[in-house]
Amino acid sequence: MIVNRSVPIATVIPVLSYEDVGKASDWLCDTFGFRVRLRIGNHRAQLVFGDGALILTEVRIGQRPGVDAPYAAVVQPSHLDTPSHAVHMRVEDVDRHYERARQRGARILQPPADYPYGERQYTAEDMGGHHWTFSQSIADVNPEAWGGTPGELG
Repeated sequence: MIVNRSVPIATVIPVLSYEDVGKASDWLCDTFGFRVRLRIGNHRAQLVFGDGALILTEVRIGQRPGVDAPYAAVVQPSHLDTPSHAVHMRVEDVDRHYERARQRGARILQPPADYPYGERQYTAEDMGGHHWTFSQSIADVNPEAWGGTPGELG
């Protein structure tokens, strides 16, 4: 698997939505001992703990966690009917993984696409309505090249 500075090396990465990503990031670091790996504006952050990782994102109207670009919708306080989490998983071959999921009837929310941060990703929904983004590193991209602010990239 390609190592990409723009994404944590963990295989399974939960994505949690918060109204205030900066405040949530600071609280999780102070209270639970996470460390900031990367900040992306004020709408997204990557935290690490041991060999695990967590992505924090803003809740937005019309945005599906882990699917839409952060600029695709407007900020919205979270509600019970708004998903507050998604699962982000790194895989070796995202296209092969996508084909398997599609053939087995997974509801595809976003087909495979390349992103400027060096990842190729697709997003599906499982039978419980949970969103899963599967991601393959296709390049090692310096986070500063696409607007990230590195913390402890390690």
